[in-house]
Amino acid sequence: MNETDLPPAERIARLRESLARHDRLYHREARPEISDQDYDRLKRELADLEAAHPELAAADSPTAAVGDDRIEGFVRRRHRLAMLSLDNTYSEAELRAFDQRLRKLFPDSALAYLVEPKIDGVAVSLTYENGRLVHGLTRGNGVEGDDVTANLRTIADLPDRLRGADHPRLIEIRGEVYFTLEEFQRINAEREEAGLEAYANPRNLAAGTLKQLDAREVARRRLHIVLYGFGHCEPEVFQHQSEVHPRLRDWGLPGLERHWRADGIDAVWSAIGELDALRAGFAYATDGAVVKLDALSLQAEAGFTAKAPRWAIAYKFAAERAETLLRAIRIQVGRTGVLTPVAELEPVLLAGSTVSRATLHNEDEIRRKDVREGDTVVVEKAGEIIPAVVSVRHDLRPSDSRPFNFPKECPECETPAVRLPGEVAWRCPNSACPRQVRRRLQHFASKACLDIDGLGEAVVDQLVEKDLVRTLPDLYRLTRGDLLRIDHFADKAADNLKTALDRSRTAELWRVIHGLGIPQVGATAAKDLARAFGDLNRLAEADLETLQRIDGIGEKTAHGIRAFFNEPANRALLDDLASAGLRPSPPAGAAGGDGPLAGKTFVLTGTLPNLTRPQATEKIEAAGGRVTGSVSKKTDYVVAGEEAGSKLAKAERLGVPVLDEAALLKLLAG
Repeated sequence: MNETDLPPAERIARLRESLARHDRLYHREARPEISDQDYDRLKRELADLEAAHPELAAADSPTAAVGDDRIEGFVRRRHRLAMLSLDNTYSEAELRAFDQRLRKLFPDSALAYLVEPKIDGVAVSLTYENGRLVHGLTRGNGVEGDDVTANLRTIADLPDRLRGADHPRLIEIRGEVYFTLEEFQRINAEREEAGLEAYANPRNLAAGTLKQLDAREVARRRLHIVLYGFGHCEPEVFQHQSEVHPRLRDWGLPGLERHWRADGIDAVWSAIGELDALRAGFAYATDGAVVKLDALSLQAEAGFTAKAPRWAIAYKFAAERAETLLRAIRIQVGRTGVLTPVAELEPVLLAGSTVSRATLHNEDEIRRKDVREGDTVVVEKAGEIIPAVVSVRHDLRPSDSRPFNFPKECPECETPAVRLPGEVAWRCPNSACPRQVRRRLQHFASKACLDIDGLGEAVVDQLVEKDLVRTLPDLYRLTRGDLLRIDHFADKAADNLKTALDRSRTAELWRVIHGLGIPQVGATAAKDLARAFGDLNRLAEADLETLQRIDGIGEKTAHGIRAFFNEPANRALLDDLASAGLRPSPPAGAAGGDGPLAGKTFVLTGTLPNLTRPQATEKIEAAGGRVTGSVSKKTDYVVAGEEAGSKLAKAERLGVPVLDEAALLKLLAG
């Protein structure tokens, strides 16, 4: 029997159970399994059944709830004004029906609306008292949320104090926490380097990051925030929703790039079309438009349902999808041995680009969706970024189709794969696996690590295939004769690569730390560790307490470092690198080092007249200083150029010294 043909009571029970599960995955675990549109379709079906069978209604039904993102480990606080969700629509007809309901309610009023981008982030509410940020909450269950103030304070563009004196005594300011596309891609690149599964989209990553219990872990990921509304406010200072945005800017808060005041529903629909054309250029991901009555007096009259205001609605842009043939499922072997399934697709145009590969995540996902080679699949850009297979056209499945059997051995070296308790990934435990060796070598030699010119992917492949290199130290034992065995390598190419390898023997310590591939340790954390210890062996001996005292190193990172160096093979690797002639250079200002800026923390903002930001960072770090992304009381100097923004304002509020480029160069000169 088809699910939709079940008796109403049974179908309602199953829908409630399914929606409760999806609510938990979305709100608390930040790993949804279905799209927003599919979720809304299930909820609409449940709402229609409950309306047709009122005797089966339940007070705790998902149709009457906001959702609940509260988790253990956080203090919970009540919102002064309930923080509800919005009703969603995906059609112009339903949007116009929303307008008709309001026109019936206000027949004598010309209705003006405000149209805003709907940001695909994590909703938060900030409370400012007398202009000072006192706490920030997640939406929670709408009545109370988790207090994530410490994590929100790591956001560089969020001020601790409102600018000026023209602000209410107390106000709840509502907004969304998000990741920029650039930062999302940086974090995923680090995870892929470490052999970990990439995050599906920026929203999931933002939700998971905001619920970290260690604010230092949060600070390592550069969250952003955009603010657009308010809850409780005393005294009342607004009469129209459109007044909020300029006032937020006056107070020094990051706001929306665009919003539209629209007289009537036709103007609303036109504004939504304009938003759709512009939204790709916004700093944050958007998945629709929010339409609100502009007059607060009419909002108050319209009131609320149990979970949403009657005076606002979210028009959701349907995610672009495409159907194509899944030619094959390939298993990639990562640097740490993780076996990742990837769908090889018949190329198809999707969201402006040609897609030929898509993530399948892991074995459990393949089984849950019953994805098979030869299937016609529906592909979507998850969060409009990473192509993913979202469903299968079972009606088009070939008659000779067979379920995909996830390999229980490494496709590269045929070593039996292992799956540790509590993990979703299968791994190849053979550290000598050629694919793992190649990935480790590529990472070690990359520009982000030791920057060994001439040691690209093709050269690494040949070194491994010809059995010239099996470990990182083997690189430093290569002779000129070994290099001449590489196809198409003449004398000059061999000499250049030998010179680059010899030069890398004294690479900066942070580059070597990053190149080792320690879990959770990217370039920024590697620089922090290099400054703190100044020596690989001192780092390898550091205990958890010492590691966690380092600014920027949180509990999770510290455990990853300690676990890495507890492995006998990794300690042997350090000894072998040293015997092969690797002598990393400690940074000035590190333990055992010096420099004119030793121990000083800098923040860069705006455009300097001569130095680019990377150039300024390199000079500061070479002199022993540290460059971070956010201003705090621990910041020693802010270097400000033209168009310096909220970081400059925050420095002035906190009394942090501000330098121009000339003053920075003077400091660098000692």
